[in-house]
Amino acid sequence: MTTPTESSKTYERRSIPISSRLWWLTIAPTVWAIHFLACYLAAAIYCAKASSPEESMPMLRIAVAILTGLAIVMITFVAFISFRQHRMGAAPLPHDFDSQDDQQRFLGFAAFLLSLLSIIATLFTASVFVFLGACH
Repeated sequence: MTTPTESSKTYERRSIPISSRLWWLTIAPTVWAIHFLACYLAAAIYCAKASSPEESMPMLRIAVAILTGLAIVMITFVAFISFRQHRMGAAPLPHDFDSQDDQQRFLGFAAFLLSLLSIIATLFTASVFVFLGACH
């Protein structure tokens, strides 16, 4: 069995530099932004090419469902890794000490919260296509 000090040293050896972790914060919002653009560009192209603006759009809904599923899987993966980073080690909460370990745990927590927000935003973006009846 390891003591908290040994566990902390092991964690510190495996830690990634803080500059690399800052990029980790942007992954989930970037996936949401790409999902947003892909959905609305697909809708714009589909409605421009549609034979009648009053017809329903089942193919567009299927495409948005697939895009949403991919985005949710990617964001959930980021959330899972971020939560593991937040809970790694035996340090007590809150992570507000000026140490490299606490900085990385804080970044993990921030990335986890951004991932949750990105999941909500992705579902909100997709919900528009559930309620949208036709291209008008």
